[in-house]
Amino acid sequence: MSQENDGARREAAGSKSAKILYRPFGLASSIVGGVVAGQVFRRVYKRVAPGHPDDPPKPLESEYSLREIVLASLLQGAIFALVKALVDRGGARVFQRWTGEWPGD
Repeated sequence: MSQENDGARREAAGSKSAKILYRPFGLASSIVGGVVAGQVFRRVYKRVAPGHPDDPPKPLESEYSLREIVLASLLQGAIFALVKALVDRGGARVFQRWTGEWPGD
């Protein structure tokens, strides 16, 4: 079974030119993903902490406890990681549909 997986991996792997052509596309989608992740985080934070101001706490703001700052940072990191994974995977699939080649390994 591992030989089948290796063969499928080799078929799915993109060429070096596909990886190079994907770089600008991947960069643009990452920028858009960062903006989307920031907006999603702000909306989620407003719902999770309704009594707080619109902006989440920053590490150097003394009016927040360390617990609040750590929890906000954990939430932000999780949301950014999720959005990045979805945007990267979706972008690679769109690139594959347009070019016929997978841009990854």
